[in-house]
Amino acid sequence: MGTQQIVLEYLDDHDEKLSYLAREIWEHPEIALEERFACGLLADELESAGFTVERGVGQLPTAFVASYGSGKPIIGILGEYDALPGLSQRLSAERDPVEQGGPGHGCGHNLFGVASLGAALALKELMAKEGIPGTIRYYGCPAEETLVGKTFMAKAGVFDDLDAALAWHPGDINAVWSGSSLAMNSFKINFYGVSAHAAADPYNGRSALDAAQLMDIGVNYLREHIIPEARMHSVITSGGQAPNVVPAYAQIWYFVRAPTREQVDAIYARVLDIAKGAALMTGTTYDVDFVTGCYELLPNLALSRLMLEKMQEIGGLSFTEEEQEFARKLQQTFAPGTVAQGFEQVKRLVSCELDPAAMERPLWGEVLPHTEEPIVMPGSTEVGDVSQITPTAQVTTCCWPLGTPGHSWQVVASSGSSIGFKGMLLAAKVLALTGLELLTRPDRLAEARAEFERRKNGRPYVSPLPENAYPH
Repeated sequence: MGTQQIVLEYLDDHDEKLSYLAREIWEHPEIALEERFACGLLADELESAGFTVERGVGQLPTAFVASYGSGKPIIGILGEYDALPGLSQRLSAERDPVEQGGPGHGCGHNLFGVASLGAALALKELMAKEGIPGTIRYYGCPAEETLVGKTFMAKAGVFDDLDAALAWHPGDINAVWSGSSLAMNSFKINFYGVSAHAAADPYNGRSALDAAQLMDIGVNYLREHIIPEARMHSVITSGGQAPNVVPAYAQIWYFVRAPTREQVDAIYARVLDIAKGAALMTGTTYDVDFVTGCYELLPNLALSRLMLEKMQEIGGLSFTEEEQEFARKLQQTFAPGTVAQGFEQVKRLVSCELDPAAMERPLWGEVLPHTEEPIVMPGSTEVGDVSQITPTAQVTTCCWPLGTPGHSWQVVASSGSSIGFKGMLLAAKVLALTGLELLTRPDRLAEARAEFERRKNGRPYVSPLPENAYPH
């Protein structure tokens, strides 16, 4: 039996166990930095399988690194497991929260962490059986939804000695993602004023809320004078408790995004100038609470081609009529035009024409080609920081119906179903076979490394986090 077949058979034999673990995490959703159940479940599984587990890395109690083997090459597999607030949902095609306002896995991270676990376990089994040298590492990465986990882990240096990193993400198609993403800063501006009676003596007060509002007006005017690809979002998280009291405290929270780290830094400096101006205008003071920052994804086409090759060798997914019907019912809850928008997004990601009639099929089980043109997704991920340290590639598999909005209760429902579990198993197989190729084919690893060095062009990774930053 060939080594690839050993890996695939291991994962097929453990499909039921992996689905059980994914369902357990789905039934115990935990938001960023609170993933004690998921972290413990995954770390314990790896430890019992013979991995050496280091817990609490990067100042993060729910982060860990599990290692098996010794020496080079060192191949990392990234796992995530945090949920999102307000998306609690039962396994139903209708909105049906388990707990009103409770969390749910609206990004499918219950699948993400477990597929990566399966890949790591399969590779460990093969390495032990065949005496394959090298090291496989599973990275338990919390707080992806707040873009905190990997940035603090990167700052702690846990990725520095990796020869390559592999990741995946649940989605609505089977494809390889070889584009980029937006770099980002997340920060809160705290304004401090003076309280007073809003009717009797407002002139003795200094409104922190006025400062926050003026700042946001200034940032809105700034939009005209930054690159069109940049994004700025804000929310006032605190602005007083009663209208008859001049607010002595206010807080406004910003995300600033742009295609490169340098662009984010430049826009961020201008936003801070606006905060200073707002404080001067209102007679208040302010400080900055820097939450997190991340880099853009650095593509690695050599690794992407390898992942696509392995996915094509494995083949796509087959779904039952019951699964197609469940997916169809979920699609019926989408806003009008959502499926068509999803179809157009897929067309931009692949390098071939697609038949519009395919929109009638809710679940896409086939393996799609991918374009190597530099497509930038409008969101951000701290996988970007890992990609700036070591060659990194990621794949997506069909875990929910075409066009399903991200961060939605529909994602939660599908991620807890057999649809999500099938996509998870395919991802585990792709990660494992890619990892095997990198462990045993020095030429494939050297190709990825050469491309990485070419793209980096001598620029070192410098953490976007201030020296005194802490995870929150």
